Amino acid sequence: MAGTAALAGALLAALLALAAPAWTPVHRAGYCAFYGDCGLNPEVNVSLLPSNVPCVSNTPARRASPLLLALLRSACPELVRGANTTLVCCSLAQLGALQLSLALSGAVLARCPSCARNFANLHCNNICSPDQSLFINVTRVFNRTTTPETPRLAVLEYQSFYQREFADASFASCRGVRLPATGGYAIDTMCGRYGARLCTTQRWLDFQGDKSNGLAPLQIDFQLLPNGSQPGDGVQPLARSAWRCDEAPDAEAEPCSCQDCAESCPPVVPPSGPPPPFRLGNADGALVLCGLLFGLLALLFLTALLYRHCYRCHCHAKGSTTPQPPLPTPVPSGGCSAQLGDAVHRVLARAFQRWGTLVATHPVIVLAVAAVVAGGLSAGLVTLRLTTDPVELWSAPGSRARQEKAFHDQHFGPFYRTNQVIVTAPGWPNTTYDSVLFGAKNFSGVLAEEVLWALLELQEQLAAITAWAPTAGRWVTLEDVCYAPLNPEDPTLGDCCVNSVTQYFQNNGTHLAMTAPQSHGQQSGTVGWRDHLIYCINSPLSFKDITALELSCTARYGGPVFPYIAFGGYPDSEYTEAQALIITYSLNNFPAGDPRHEWVLSWESRFLQVVADFQRTHGHNLSVTFMAERSLEDEINRTTMEDIPIFTISYLVVFIYIALALGEYTAWSRVLVESKVTLALGGIAVVLGSVFASMGFLALLGLPSSLVILEVVPFLVLAVGADNIFIFVQEYQQSQRAPGETREQQIGRVLAQVAPSMLLCSLSEVICFLLGALSSMPAVRTFALTAATAIAFDFLLQASAFVALLALDTRRQEAGRLDFCCCCGVGKEGPGGAGVRLLRPLLHRYCTPVLLHRAVRPLVVLLFLFLACAGLYLTLQVPVGLDQEISMPEDSYLLPYFAALSQYLAVGVPTYFVTTGGYDFSSLNGTNGICSSAGCDSDSLTHTIQYATRFPNVSYLAIPATSWVDDFLDWLNPRHPLLPRPGNHSGEFCPSTSEDPSCVGRCLNTTRRPTVEEFERFLPIFLQDPPNLHCAKGGLGAYDTAVSMDANGTILATRFMAYQRPLHTSQQYTAALRAARALAQEITSTLRRVPDTDSDFTVFPYTVTYVYYEQYLTVVVEGVVTLALCLVPTFAVSFLLLGMDLRSSTATLLTSTMILLDTVGAMALWGVPYNAVSLINLVAAVGISVEFVSHLTCAFAHSTQPSRVARAAEATVNMGSKVVAGVAMTNLPGIVVLAFAKAQLIQIFFFRLNLIITLVGLAHGLLFLPVLLSYIGPGPRVPAGDVVVAGAGLTISNPSFKEKDKAKDMAMVPQKG
Repeated sequence: MAGTAALAGALLAALLALAAPAWTPVHRAGYCAFYGDCGLNPEVNVSLLPSNVPCVSNTPARRASPLLLALLRSACPELVRGANTTLVCCSLAQLGALQLSLALSGAVLARCPSCARNFANLHCNNICSPDQSLFINVTRVFNRTTTPETPRLAVLEYQSFYQREFADASFASCRGVRLPATGGYAIDTMCGRYGARLCTTQRWLDFQGDKSNGLAPLQIDFQLLPNGSQPGDGVQPLARSAWRCDEAPDAEAEPCSCQDCAESCPPVVPPSGPPPPFRLGNADGALVLCGLLFGLLALLFLTALLYRHCYRCHCHAKGSTTPQPPLPTPVPSGGCSAQLGDAVHRVLARAFQRWGTLVATHPVIVLAVAAVVAGGLSAGLVTLRLTTDPVELWSAPGSRARQEKAFHDQHFGPFYRTNQVIVTAPGWPNTTYDSVLFGAKNFSGVLAEEVLWALLELQEQLAAITAWAPTAGRWVTLEDVCYAPLNPEDPTLGDCCVNSVTQYFQNNGTHLAMTAPQSHGQQSGTVGWRDHLIYCINSPLSFKDITALELSCTARYGGPVFPYIAFGGYPDSEYTEAQALIITYSLNNFPAGDPRHEWVLSWESRFLQVVADFQRTHGHNLSVTFMAERSLEDEINRTTMEDIPIFTISYLVVFIYIALALGEYTAWSRVLVESKVTLALGGIAVVLGSVFASMGFLALLGLPSSLVILEVVPFLVLAVGADNIFIFVQEYQQSQRAPGETREQQIGRVLAQVAPSMLLCSLSEVICFLLGALSSMPAVRTFALTAATAIAFDFLLQASAFVALLALDTRRQEAGRLDFCCCCGVGKEGPGGAGVRLLRPLLHRYCTPVLLHRAVRPLVVLLFLFLACAGLYLTLQVPVGLDQEISMPEDSYLLPYFAALSQYLAVGVPTYFVTTGGYDFSSLNGTNGICSSAGCDSDSLTHTIQYATRFPNVSYLAIPATSWVDDFLDWLNPRHPLLPRPGNHSGEFCPSTSEDPSCVGRCLNTTRRPTVEEFERFLPIFLQDPPNLHCAKGGLGAYDTAVSMDANGTILATRFMAYQRPLHTSQQYTAALRAARALAQEITSTLRRVPDTDSDFTVFPYTVTYVYYEQYLTVVVEGVVTLALCLVPTFAVSFLLLGMDLRSSTATLLTSTMILLDTVGAMALWGVPYNAVSLINLVAAVGISVEFVSHLTCAFAHSTQPSRVARAAEATVNMGSKVVAGVAMTNLPGIVVLAFAKAQLIQIFFFRLNLIITLVGLAHGLLFLPVLLSYIGPGPRVPAGDVVVAGAGLTISNPSFKEKDKAKDMAMVPQKG
């Protein structure tokens, strides 16, 4: 260390020897190096303050006059020794100039008293120290002689020798000081081209001594010497003690706060992050548990199967010597519950039989009444309101996020609208620029001069936009709609807030093209736009760079352009290596009822057109992506309109299938007679009528609808309605008219056979959807109510209008008339014979015997148990959320923009922490509970947020909150004479720029917290005071919209703005909301402990995305509850209508639950996320699963076959074929067509998810349920009073089942239960 100090001393001695002639020959205590004012520096052209330089004066220090001593006590108290013993090397004019300079530089440091005092001491010692010559050596002067009698030399440059330890301590006390208005560091403005990230003690001081920084009147060469080094020639480096930032510089001051000084921070326990994944050893815990669950269920099933087999073998062995009795014949059932169920069934059957006979007898009247009722209700569609606003769709009006948004918008207005362009230059080569001032710097391809000129051209075109607003009948320009923070009342084009890289040149082509000769040390060259850019990205708040260009870094509208907003895709803050340039236009967001809302929409339309033209023009060498605030809704509406033909084709395919599949053809000659196209169209009209009637009915009640409902409900009701249509028609086709039975009586008898099953399903679905309407999500609630009403209307219309249509069609067919033209016929009358069938024989001869084989049934159960457990595991892997990319069509211009945003964006959206009324900001305790400067509470609002930004992976906050309270306190600071003054002789407030000589006094006479009266008096003035170079703490622009007050000056609400880190997925946005709410709750609890705080006072976080993502905080729990409630009627209605049959009802519930599990599991495999749209489809899936399950269960329960296996076989053949034809085959053609839709939302949530629901429901209803019923179904029974008819499939005998079918069934299906 000693060797190093000696080497440094020798080097500095050599430097001193070279500094000839010696303008400071005497280096002695009590001597000055310069003194007095020698006028302006001829080498400084642009400066915020007069660049007066001192005169060379290597003479003894002077005794301070009383006036100078008073000023010295204020500006440099450490140099005061006593009233008559204080010596100084500065005149009153010098000290006054020093005070003004310190006022400007120290304004950003005053919040940390130790730093402000250390910083002032550096310059106080340089200018006024009585021992100035010990550490100052003048190296360059110029002749300032005006009269020969008094020759004067003015100082142009001097050396200042500091002990490194002292300089480092001063710098360390200041490096953490924050700028509340930006969330950045004050050192950003005081280290020139290096910024806070690369700033060091030497670089910090070099910038203070750079005459081109706009404040320094001359050049200062700071020399930092190691401790103990002696430069020689009497020079002694200045060695003073500097206050640490966690020390108070005097008894009246406070240490710097935690936000400005890490050493002042209490120990902060890192917040706990998300819980680690559940694991058992090295394995996935959920996978292990689901595997164990499957093993347990399989073991229980196999054990029960083995026990049953052993029991039967034992019984068979005991009775082997006796003849085996024939298969048991069902006997009338007993038991109260069974008898009650049978009685209910008989009542329903008889009622439906009488009703069906009546309707078939008077079909025209019934159709007329049905048409009038359905048409009347459908007329309500004229009052239908379609909700397209995502907020209204997915966020309940009473939800917390909606209430917080309403509160924020009421007090601060809606968040401004963002219009953005992201430009990259793929394929452009990187370059290296050798700067005279900054050395070699790498520039990415997108930072080429041609690109900047192109962006400047684009912004000039956008600035010249005029858009026609038809309703307002006027042309709209940018200044009509732009966000102008510094001139909100009467903005001009230059006041509009536009952030871009070219704003470092004030969007001025002349500035961009400027060059100037530059010398730096021994190097000379030319500086241009690259040098200015390098400087500005490290010092964006500078009003003048240090290059010979002398350009400002602030934007044309007067605010700074922070590089993390204008650049994207840069490594480690190397902004010149950015891969993307970002242009952001901020527009006012007017409420929907405001006429200006149309203005901004019109301007945004023209913005999109202009940028699209720019994209086409420069697309060959630049990648241009863009969006406007209106883009998302525009694209959703566009794709909805473009996909209407897809939905039309989908419905048309379904209609064609139903029309063809309903017919039963016996001969080619009777095809036109036996076809059911007219009947099918009538059935479809019934389904659509029920949908329209339900929507019209609800519209009359004031319930809005949505596009999701229009797309899902018809599919759901079509599946339910088509199933009932197929069941009814095919049952009639298979039925034979009994001797003496009329056509109308036959229709009534068939309706009695199928209507109880139809009622069971419809009632289950209606109750299911009504329970689903308990959801808090408006879209889910509206869907559930619409679906419940539509299914209820569908059942009523099918039991009336469709029965009448079937009666008319039967008359036509029996009269031998053509389907399309009932006036023409083929001359053959009477009912036709049995037609050609495909599905039922396939199930009868092949599928059912294999499925119910003794060896296959256990395998089926094990397979579906495995699928259920796998579905349960996969359910836990389904991502929750809806990324906005999914809502866009595949050809949307927004998709490349979203990709670029995710790849290049370096900072997230602003997050406001909003305070409600009931907090006293003006009290001492209230102020200290909010602020973050010296003397503030360590757990204040801004401190707590600052702590959170240390852990961005947990808090999702990257930049601390801006604080109007802190800047207001600095604005009041009496140490800064350039700040506003309370008034002139007329009582008017004097801004900092006022030159009125009558403006005297200061807002506060001492550095202290304002009184309540002072707080309330000065706060409105602060909020309207425009910031400027003299007073950077003015609140206009930064804070005028951050405080909401009533007419009496009472604070109603305030907000503090922080920034999130970049977020890319729904999961991250949801986690950010959860973390922000937890942080706000912590702040609320702290501030409620402040005296006089209202118990209802609250702090809550707000950003524009919360209202969309709040649903994902509860959508999982709400979905589970909703689906569980939907499953309840599946069990309850089955239990009641099947005669309290616990086994059949349990089988129905179990199968429906397994359908849901496997559906959600398949969502994980096929990339379908879980969200509110998925929940709507899953609720619909419960309804469709009822169709797959309940009809077959009902058929099984009322079958009179002698064993469970035989009953399962009969139910599968008879009812399974109808369910396949009516539900699966109705849905599948229409679903497949949706695969060709442009909208990803439709492809994922309507094609994929509905296909999964249909296939999974079909597999469980046709494969698993029959096997399950063959094991646990109830035993055979015949309701008392009924006659056992061989082969009867339903409760009332059905002659269509021939003896040959019965024989085949008995021969091919095992008869043991």
